[in-house]
Amino acid sequence: MTYYWTSPMQQMNPSTLTYPTTMQGVGVPREESYIENILRLNRGKPGTFYFSFDNAVAGSNTRAVRGVVEAAGRDHVILRDLKNNHRFLFPMIYFDYAEFDEELSYFTQTP
Repeated sequence: MTYYWTSPMQQMNPSTLTYPTTMQGVGVPREESYIENILRLNRGKPGTFYFSFDNAVAGSNTRAVRGVVEAAGRDHVILRDLKNNHRFLFPMIYFDYAEFDEELSYFTQTP
């Protein structure tokens, strides 16, 4: 006789699962701690954003943009350059890190 183990998650029907969308007692949509959500929380705050590209020509495989986040999605970020208002659309796969000039907004955790 052969036994197969399946995890409890495999046995659940995804359409019947519910996920919390608000913090308990606050009524504010709950965000997850993903980079794009953190960038959205800090729209308009000046910073320097660093990107690197694997298949670029030697010497031009990195880019630093001094600007502000205008929008951020799951797979992209839109930045506005502070000097000339030029806008960039970068895929998040190239994002390395960001340095902000002021304190960042972050999610408050509830027990």
